[in-house]
Amino acid sequence: MSETTSTEENTLPLNGRRAIPPNYSNDEENEVPEMEAFGLIPRGFNPRDYLSVVDVYMFKEPQEINKQEHHTDKYYNPKLIVRRGQAFQIQIDFNRPYRPETDQFWLEFLMGRYPQQNKGTYIPILVGNVLKPGQWGAKIIRRENKSIRLSIMSSSTCIIGKFRLYVAVLTPFGILRTPRNSATDTYILFNPWCQLDAVYLDDEKEREEYVLNDVGIIFHGNVEDVKSRSWSYGQFEENILDACLFLMDKAELELSGRGNPIKICRVASAVINSRDDNGVIAGSWNNSYDYGVAPSAWTGSVDILLEYYSSKQPVRYGQCWVFAGVFNTFLRCLGIPARLITNYSSAHDNNANLRLDFFLDDEGKVDTRHTKDSVWNYHCWNEAWMTRPDLPVGFGGWQVVDGTPQETSDGMYRCGPASVQAIKHGHVCFQFDAPFVYAEVNSDIFYTRMEKNGTQVVENIDTTRIGQLIVTKEVGGDGMVDITEEYKFREGSDEERLALETAVMYGVKKESIQETTYQPQTDVDMDFQAQKAVLGNDFKVTITFRNKSRNSYTATTYFSGNIVFYTGVTKSEFKKHSFTAKLEPSSSNSFDIVIKSSEYMSDLLEQASFHFFVTARINETGKILAVQKAIMLEIPTLRIKTKGELVAGKETSVIVEFTNPLKQTLENITLRLEGPGVLRTIKKQFGRIPMNSTLTWEVKFVPMRPGLRKLIASLNSNALRHVYGELNVQIQKP
Repeated sequence: MSETTSTEENTLPLNGRRAIPPNYSNDEENEVPEMEAFGLIPRGFNPRDYLSVVDVYMFKEPQEINKQEHHTDKYYNPKLIVRRGQAFQIQIDFNRPYRPETDQFWLEFLMGRYPQQNKGTYIPILVGNVLKPGQWGAKIIRRENKSIRLSIMSSSTCIIGKFRLYVAVLTPFGILRTPRNSATDTYILFNPWCQLDAVYLDDEKEREEYVLNDVGIIFHGNVEDVKSRSWSYGQFEENILDACLFLMDKAELELSGRGNPIKICRVASAVINSRDDNGVIAGSWNNSYDYGVAPSAWTGSVDILLEYYSSKQPVRYGQCWVFAGVFNTFLRCLGIPARLITNYSSAHDNNANLRLDFFLDDEGKVDTRHTKDSVWNYHCWNEAWMTRPDLPVGFGGWQVVDGTPQETSDGMYRCGPASVQAIKHGHVCFQFDAPFVYAEVNSDIFYTRMEKNGTQVVENIDTTRIGQLIVTKEVGGDGMVDITEEYKFREGSDEERLALETAVMYGVKKESIQETTYQPQTDVDMDFQAQKAVLGNDFKVTITFRNKSRNSYTATTYFSGNIVFYTGVTKSEFKKHSFTAKLEPSSSNSFDIVIKSSEYMSDLLEQASFHFFVTARINETGKILAVQKAIMLEIPTLRIKTKGELVAGKETSVIVEFTNPLKQTLENITLRLEGPGVLRTIKKQFGRIPMNSTLTWEVKFVPMRPGLRKLIASLNSNALRHVYGELNVQIQKP
């Protein structure tokens, strides 16, 4: 025994627990012998006397049959890319005509360093007479002189990634194989066009949007003021497919698990963020982005993924829409239908008890020291489309996956896949992370006053604010679709109450009102409105009381204006105002408060978000009214225009313009411009733009592909961020 081990080359590292080491690198390879002898080879044996392979032709050009039929012609990648469960063709040229009676050959697809048939990483394919749907097989469809053309069917459940292809020929003395040839490497992806695939989507328009569209719209802002911007997913750009496969290696997902979209989504939601695994993007929510790119400056996913693929270090910095944009690229690139979702007024509830607590002090002002929960103006996540054979029937379809690091799940920062259907009906017992997502869209806000003796009195409950609008981009256009009804039943309906009771039954903590003393003030309403406000200008807000009773009241009112991160976390209070309002019986009173630009400009954060709290104590009854509202300032946009005609392969130029609207000079300006299929990201630094001055930047470029394309630009500076512009361009054929 000892003799054989010593002579054996590259023995496997000894490990008492497993026969072979873990196999989670798609890139590593094993040595495959070109001649595998059955024993001693007789003298005078000449392999050339037998059938041997001269060339293998893969039909891998974008205009050829394979990439056309498999909807992979847009990938900027010279190798063959096909989708599983669907036939593709190759041609083999032999040294002489093939004789089926006596000659025997087969194909071998291998992945990783330790290929094994039972793990799906070694796939031998014999040539037969018939192809069975969704199962590995090959048959000859044409014979001509010394060549044959094969139709090869892949399994509809096979692992996805990059396979190496060998052709093996049987001779009496051993197996002859083609030498290692990277030109015949074949990528196999998920197939939403195949009914047997777990990601099958039956609507062609939806497949074009959710798999093949390489630009998207991200909705941000807040519920009263929805804003949108374009994002370049760029899933077909050069090296992006390899970068996406590398993410699965990085996440150490065993190769044998890579046919399962549930597993892929779960590990990807962890590796998209850098927490606990040095993943793709480092998040930063503190408004200082030294040694990195501000989250608002990115225009798409390509730069981020390529930087990570080459440096293997987290890319700085991201916030929720950046995590979601990159995750969407990953999913679409691998062939999993995906869309980016925005949930307005998203609850970040630290203990998933469906209750966000805003504590008031004994005067009725918000106590920022005790208030730990926050309401994000908006939060972006993704939905991926797949069957859920691990759940009861009816919970397949769209699944929530979220790469933004918020809470740990099974010890890592990840979230999902959670069935949207399960969230809607309150079946939060079904994996993964449904209670957390349920709380993000269904929590209630409790305004709780801390008495001096430590007791808590609930003064007000807002049941409608959280998750009041959930949206995504429409199929085939840039408009917005309201999908709130896919996540929840209408507020106050019987079904909604039933879904809530179900969620509570399955362990979502919901504190009943009886446990807390709560008698609301019902005969006085308070409302708060803000004028449309433009960055750098003064604007006014209005508080309106409606006294529906026959009593006269006085209301001591506190107004607090805060500059906040889009996550609802306060940076600073920039305006305090208190007054006493006299409320006559059966009448309304309005009070205006002017907000001056000089009060907010010095502290403003990049998304120009304000959060206003108004609390009023009715002196006669001691009851407290509370209302909060987020508003966003209008941020100026970039103007983009093209010069001359746009023809694929011919140089043209584009002009980006920006006028500084602020009463101050902008400094340290970075402009970015990109367009998938048109031009790679270009960056330019500018020193300063004085107030009211216009900056003009002309970029010369050669558009790569004809068709309707989108140019996306962003401007970033110390005092002003989240400045975007975009332009649809039609590129002509040469």
